Amino acid sequence: MIIPINEVSPDALSSLIEGFVLREGTEYGEADCSLTDKVEQVRAQLSSGEALLVYSELHETVNIIPKDQLGLIDEETE
Repeated sequence: MIIPINEVSPDALSSLIEGFVLREGTEYGEADCSLTDKVEQVRAQLSSGEALLVYSELHETVNIIPKDQLGLIDEETE
């Protein structure tokens, strides 16, 4: 289930994004990206719709995924 970001409190959204970034890491090739920079990049992707907040009823978790991967996740759970 997709969760609209405007239905999540600002503090909760920040926590979700920071948790996601910390799990994914901040090393991107030759140039490292600071936690703050990566959080802002993910926030921008969520705001633009490039990434989505998705709740998994099966796992009872919320994750951030690229919009183009949503179909793949739906197919895997069927």
